[in-house]
Amino acid sequence: MDPAPPVEGNWVSRRGGVDKELIRNFSIIAHVDHGKSTLADRILQTTGTIAERDFRDQLLDDMDLERERGITIKASAVRLDYVACDGKTYILNLIDTPGHVDFTYEVSKSIAACEGALLIVDAGQGVEAQTVANLYLAIEHNLTIIPVINKIDLANAQIDKVKEQIQDILGINEDQILLASAKEGIGIHEILEAIVKRIPPPKGSAENPLQALVFDSAYDTFKGVIVYVRIVNGMLDASTKVKLMRTNKVYDVQEVGIFRPKPENTGLLEAGEVGYLTCNIRDAKEIAVGETVTDSAKPAESPLPGYREIKPMVFAGIYPVNSKDFQALRVAIEKMKLSDASFIYEPETSPSLGFGFRCGFLGLLHMEIIEERLEREYDLNLVVTTPSVVYKVIKIDGNALDVDNPLKLPPSSEIESILEPYVRAYILVPKESIGTILELSESRRGKYISTEYLGPEKAQITYELPLSEIIVDFYDKIKSLSRGYGSLDYEFLDYRPTMIAKVDILINGEPFDALTCLVYRDKAQQKGRAIVEKLKELIPRQLFRVTLQAAIGGQVIAREDVRSVGKDVTAKCYGGDITRKRKLWDKQKEGKKRLKQFGKVQIPQEAFFAALKV
Repeated sequence: MDPAPPVEGNWVSRRGGVDKELIRNFSIIAHVDHGKSTLADRILQTTGTIAERDFRDQLLDDMDLERERGITIKASAVRLDYVACDGKTYILNLIDTPGHVDFTYEVSKSIAACEGALLIVDAGQGVEAQTVANLYLAIEHNLTIIPVINKIDLANAQIDKVKEQIQDILGINEDQILLASAKEGIGIHEILEAIVKRIPPPKGSAENPLQALVFDSAYDTFKGVIVYVRIVNGMLDASTKVKLMRTNKVYDVQEVGIFRPKPENTGLLEAGEVGYLTCNIRDAKEIAVGETVTDSAKPAESPLPGYREIKPMVFAGIYPVNSKDFQALRVAIEKMKLSDASFIYEPETSPSLGFGFRCGFLGLLHMEIIEERLEREYDLNLVVTTPSVVYKVIKIDGNALDVDNPLKLPPSSEIESILEPYVRAYILVPKESIGTILELSESRRGKYISTEYLGPEKAQITYELPLSEIIVDFYDKIKSLSRGYGSLDYEFLDYRPTMIAKVDILINGEPFDALTCLVYRDKAQQKGRAIVEKLKELIPRQLFRVTLQAAIGGQVIAREDVRSVGKDVTAKCYGGDITRKRKLWDKQKEGKKRLKQFGKVQIPQEAFFAALKV
């Protein structure tokens, strides 16, 4: 006997799964600090997904680092049940996203698993660079955009101006823009109703062969790799034998479930749903973001498009302070790669630091976050070398070489030309800060492109800049020059000819390769001097004098000395002949010579970080 048909208002269908028409998959996109995490909190509370006793602010930001810095680093998924005004219970799959330019890849992964997006704009700050960048990402994927002006309760809220900015960008009517205050809980029901009414249900069918997009993954000590999936076609249950379409590896599924926001075993996922599966995969390298999961018995004809391959912009070496920790660092980095597909690495050796890894990052904040996560989550003590971008070197014999490490730069006699990466930077600033931002961009070898006014108070300045000039402190400078109202977004353009010098840092005449850097030739002397001056401040005084030098080839361009500790060896002498004191001083001098010859200078971690910021 057939089961009864589903009752209207109830999403359980006769297959035991869900009615696809009652599913809504959406993400929240915004610039940093526009209230995205707070809005996610209020949506979780309003739909009753989380009990009040279990609630805490920034609930979906489950890393301590995210909560301390007040930024979202990792995208996270959660399933909500919402009873709408039409009496039906809808399943809402929310994928929260980061807002910083360095984590755009996390945003693009989330957007590809959704049909709609909430675009959050701060009523005080207005539209900012990353707001626009994330919006274009969503439009590229044909997502339905629901604009929301948040923080309308602020004293400095400029609701009408922000409405104009959103209308200019999206070309929509004013009545489509929602007003909310996530902090005060204003407008949350209106947002939920708009999600249900405006965002279309997912396409695909449970009858088709299984196609599931892997959009993220994590590692669990007991379950192995937890694979986050969006089911595009077909069904997935715990009895399925699945195949990864790019590697052709077959696995037995052990658990299938959803996030509420903690994993909940449901045993079944159907077309349109977002959830997870585990297959007791122990090797983090076996699963890749963008992979397509299918049924090994009835495989799909072709894999899903997946994701555009992301190319790291910044490279640095990561080494354990204690060489015995190298194996622990290797395991930690493999697991980190699992939760961050934009992070790449390969083993390398340094004469001064031993065994470590050359790692690629999307930007300097991304680098800082990875380093801090490795130290906290895996209890490691690490050293990070000076970051550099990838230069293309054309040799005299016609061969081209990618140089991501200053030590790989060939001798100048073998080099025909060097090319460096350029980006197109979009800088959004208040009108009164335009002059200072233009000066800053010109000082960084920028090429002016255009200025567009987004209303009477805000302008977007477009520049073409060398990536090496903006990765360290350019964003911080924009923030300080615009009193916190400026913002930056950039995209890779091409490689262009440049003049590069390799600056070596020598400590007591020995090259210290961890601080070697590639610098634009006209700025090499200034950079070398700044590094040795900063090291002089931070390296503690030893029993012998420490000589710090910056050199290009064999030419020293800057020098500083760290004075030796003055120990009074004659303190125990009382009266008597001066020759006794001279004998002690001569003995001390000989000892210091020996120390200088054999002694190793201890360089504190702060010195490395200070050198990065120079």
